[in-house]
Amino acid sequence: MADDELEAIRRQRMAELQGKHGDAASDQQGQQEAKQRETEMRNSILAQVLDQSARARLSNLALVKPDKAKAVENYLIQMARFGQLGGKISESGLIDILEKVSQQTEKKTTGPRKRRV
Repeated sequence: MADDELEAIRRQRMAELQGKHGDAASDQQGQQEAKQRETEMRNSILAQVLDQSARARLSNLALVKPDKAKAVENYLIQMARFGQLGGKISESGLIDILEKVSQQTEKKTTGPRKRRV
C-alpha cells in the first residue's frame, strides 16, 4: 500500500475525530458521511489487494455469510496496512484465507451433546 494512501487515511481519521465535537444535528450527518468514507476506503483497499475473481468470490460470500465476509475483509485490510501482502491475491489465495478464518472462528465442541429428556 502506498504511503500517500496511508496519509489520506490518517487525515480522514483526524477529520472524523475533529467532527465528533460538533452539534447533535450535524453529528448524525457526520456519522453517515464517516460510514460512507469508511466503506469507500475499505472498497478501495480491497480493490488494490484482490484480483477480479477474488473480489467476485468475496462479494458472493457477503451475500450468504456477511459476518464471515466482513472478517475476511478486516483480515485482508489489516495485512495490507502492515505490508504483509506481496501483490494482488488471486481466487485460490482468497480461498486459503477463507479456510484460515473459518478455522479461527468455528465453534469447537468438547464432546457429544447431551439431550434433554
